[in-house]
Amino acid sequence: MDPKLFHSSATGRVVKTVAGFWAFIPAAPPTVIEYDTKLVSLLSQADAALSELSGLGRIMPNPDLLIAPYVRREAVASSRIEGTRADLSDLLLDEIEPTRTPRGSDVYEIRNYVAALNLGIRRLPKLPLAGRLIKQMHAVLLAGVRGEHLAPGEYRRTPNWIGPPGSTLLTASYVPPPPTEMHECLKDWEQFANDRSGKLPDLIQVAILHEHFESIHPFLDGNGRIGRLLITLFLMERDRLSKPLLYLSSYIESHKSEYYELLQRIRTDGDLRSWLLYFLTAVRDTARSAIKQSQTIFEVRERYRAKLDKRHRALSLLDALFVNPYTTVARAASTLGVTSPTAQKTIDQLVEAKMLREATGREWGRYWLAQPILDVVNSPLS
Repeated sequence: MDPKLFHSSATGRVVKTVAGFWAFIPAAPPTVIEYDTKLVSLLSQADAALSELSGLGRIMPNPDLLIAPYVRREAVASSRIEGTRADLSDLLLDEIEPTRTPRGSDVYEIRNYVAALNLGIRRLPKLPLAGRLIKQMHAVLLAGVRGEHLAPGEYRRTPNWIGPPGSTLLTASYVPPPPTEMHECLKDWEQFANDRSGKLPDLIQVAILHEHFESIHPFLDGNGRIGRLLITLFLMERDRLSKPLLYLSSYIESHKSEYYELLQRIRTDGDLRSWLLYFLTAVRDTARSAIKQSQTIFEVRERYRAKLDKRHRALSLLDALFVNPYTTVARAASTLGVTSPTAQKTIDQLVEAKMLREATGREWGRYWLAQPILDVVNSPLS
């Protein structure tokens, strides 16, 4: 890491370690920031959009219709930021028939992300946003996948670095604090994460919380994914998000170069404002898109419920398809508590209604896809 590229001491300092490489030691997160008209306006817009999205999570009659697709979308996008290539359909097919997924597939990493988020949500009422919960989620995230040999569930005991392939501690673009300083940084981070003084608006606080975690980089692998998980957990813990409906990683994936550049500029130039504008834009645009998507999902549901009229089994299977738009005869039978022939008849009713189509073209190992649902869930940010 080149210390000459770090021009400001506002957000931390550069030190030379006894091993001869340079590292960045983040300052404690700020509890006071300067506001300008643009920042205040964007904060207001993001706040309003997030509140509306959270309200949807409270009033919808069947929140699983939205929660399951949104959690998976977040998991896929966050994992793709880190280099996985599996898409949403790969994950959904894995859920209906895990034996289809080859060993070593990127799907396992995405599956772990979903499990880590669900673990965090379950334990959030009992555990603060601190080391114990974060390590538990990290252990789940790296279980049995790429990175499983890199101390899952444990903070690093050796230096790490960020840079292009082939870079070293000497040539990296960024070297986080060495382990000796890292633990002091984590204490500052935990204190900030659990600060309820109200000195900062929640969205400003979580934006700083995320960038600061990324600068500390406390694990050997999985820091980015854990850092993005913490955004959802913080907003839920502060009751700003009633359900995990905000898939920020989709925005970040679409603006990935800017994401990494702005995180680095906080360290090199002390430019926190540009990062805050980026983060608030991400929250506003993602929340607005999720609201529109939610409305479309319920419109699709009502349209097909009208087509199916009073066929109760078909209506039950329809709702299950909003949780996962793929199904098999065995899955439908399990969902409905009926025999395979009855499940097949119910699938046929949904095929007739043009909700389902057979997606394999085979006579064996068949599965069906609710394309109208997948199209909505997979739609790009608007």
